Amino acid sequence: MRIELRRGLPSGQRRLAAELYWQAFGGKLDRVMGPEPRALDFLERVMRADHAIAALDGEGRLQGLAGFKTPAGGFAGGTFADMRAVYGVWGGTWRALILRALQSEVDNDRFLLDGICVARDMRSQGIGSALLAEICDEARRRGYASVRLDVIDSNWRARALYERQGFVAIRSHGIGALRHVFGFKAAITMVRPAGR
Repeated sequence: MRIELRRGLPSGQRRLAAELYWQAFGGKLDRVMGPEPRALDFLERVMRADHAIAALDGEGRLQGLAGFKTPAGGFAGGTFADMRAVYGVWGGTWRALILRALQSEVDNDRFLLDGICVARDMRSQGIGSALLAEICDEARRRGYASVRLDVIDSNWRARALYERQGFVAIRSHGIGALRHVFGFKAAITMVRPAGR
């Protein structure tokens, strides 16, 4: 299948982008961002189209995406105001506080991947690898020498993909008591040169 990579999200496919993101990350975020309809509303509201690379099939339908973070913001960040708008004052406040503990800071030395996801029925067809290569190209265009990402300790499939693409684990950081909320114990930071 022919896949085209494009900077930004195609207009009219924000909901589909939110669904793909939730497919990939809903398992770890459900207890905090659920129920799913509200999580999708939140993601659709906060996704920054200018902080994404989209993988489109021959009909222009979104089949995967890779978000990134810059000093101007992240792909799927949002604010307290966004949380409150979707979840209400109390629901938005406690969710924002818990999620803030998980978020990666902007790395001024490395380009930061802010999530990658591929439609379930399109996995193992090279889309994830193509998105990672394009993220590295984007990093070079922006003047970064390397790319950084964080992967949870229990996501062996994603880690194997990153290792095949030249990413090397440089540290592991535990999330403490939040492991009971998110269902994983640690995040592994991985890095690779952008110009490989």
